[in-house]
Order: sequence, then C-alpha cells, then structure tokens
Amino acid sequence: MAPQYGMQTARDIPLIVTSAASSSERRITPSWTIAQLKAKLEPVTGISPSSQRLFLRLPDQLEQAVEAADEETVQIGQWQLADYAELHVRLRRQINATKVISLNPQASNSIPSDPSCVPKYIMPAETYEALPSTVLAYKKTHHVGRFDPNVTQIQQQKIQEARKEIESKKLAVDARCRVGGSDMRRGRIAFVGDVAEIPGVGPWVGVVLDDPVGKNDGSVGGKRYFQCNPSCGVFVRAEKVEIGSFVPLSIDEGLDSDMEEI
Repeated sequence: MAPQYGMQTARDIPLIVTSAASSSERRITPSWTIAQLKAKLEPVTGISPSSQRLFLRLPDQLEQAVEAADEETVQIGQWQLADYAELHVRLRRQINATKVISLNPQASNSIPSDPSCVPKYIMPAETYEALPSTVLAYKKTHHVGRFDPNVTQIQQQKIQEARKEIESKKLAVDARCRVGGSDMRRGRIAFVGDVAEIPGVGPWVGVVLDDPVGKNDGSVGGKRYFQCNPSCGVFVRAEKVEIGSFVPLSIDEGLDSDMEEI
C-alpha cells in the first residue's frame, strides 16, 4: 500500500537510480504511475517491468518499497521523493528453488543442495557487445545515455548551471550553512568541487554537519575530500545548501515544545 504522503508538485525530481549492474542520475516526474516508471526503467536497468521491485532510500530514513495493488493508477508522487535520493531496482524472484532428484543412486550425493555452489556461465564482454537484443544494443540504436550524440553538450550545460548556482549563492569553504532547509542539519562547507566517486556530472558541496546526521566522514569510495567525525559529513548539490548565520544549535534548541517542560 502506498504511504499516505501529500501529492508532490509536477517538478521533476533528480534521483540516483541503481540496480545490481547500473547506477545513473535520472529525473523522475511525480505524476508518473508506478507502471509508467517501471516501463521507463527497463532500458536503464535491463529488468522487465514485471520483474522489478522498487525501493526508495531517503536520508536518515528506512528503505521504503514503492509498490501498490494497482500500479497502473497509483502515482509515485505519493511517496516523499527528495532530490538525489536513491531509487533501487531489484530483480523480483519469481522462480522458487526446486529440489533436484537423481535417478542414479550413486550420483545423489554429488548434486548440490545450494544453487550458489553450481558453476555459473560468465559471458565475455565482447560476446555481449555483439548480441543484437540487449540493453546495450538498445542504447546504441536509440542513442541513450553515453551513446547520445549530444550527451557531452548536455553534461556541459548541467555543469555550467551548477557552477553558476554555486557562484550566485556564494558557496565557499568555511561558510556556515544548513542542508535541505532543515535546522537539524546545520554545519559548515568543507569542500566544493567534483567527486568522481558519486554518479552524476557537475560539482558537489561537501558539508561538515554539527551533529552526526550525515552519511560519511568526508570520504567517498576510499578517497578523502575533507576531514570530520563519522556520520558528520555529507555531499549534496548546491541547490540543497543555504548560506547564512546558522550558528550551532544549543542542546535545548530543536526540541518539541511539549518536551521542553516535564
């Protein structure tokens, strides 16, 4: 059943779409139904809509399943989408494990009960690239992703727009800020620039948060960009950062008014 959130606006939401074999930044329209979204994700992930299970991962929240009894009418805007949240696509397990019975009594002990022990065929990359009916072939034919002849121009436009926003907001190292409009995520900017380990093009803003409500310690994929305590670091796009005199909260600030007196 879909969560009881208010319907979001029609503004496209940039999400990081991941699967077991891919990761890319995609813009999602909240008015799409779940069925429409799954159809659009098929060429991205290589997983057919009927085999997809979608999970939304928001900062500081538990993973949510994006599913409904009627996926043809339920819109994804009913979930609390956030810029650059992760939408993970998993393969729905439709075939249950089957017990294998050998007619040869002498060979019964050689049949593995664990399917993971069975040797798997791994297709060479050059063989896959030569096949006509694959996701890769589809992308080449329809000029999707890196095969789009205008991809470099589009990426450069995104980078220029992001840099202009950084300049207009005057996002600079050591400036006090808050992230995502939340007073509980105050801190200071510690890094502005490209982060090769994060999917997507354009610069990122690294923030050292005052409280451990972040994602890392200033490092990503084993590469360090700034130093901070565990869970106090976060990398976000410039649009989520607000500069101002956001001093660190005192121990009493941010508490619910009902809890200030006992």
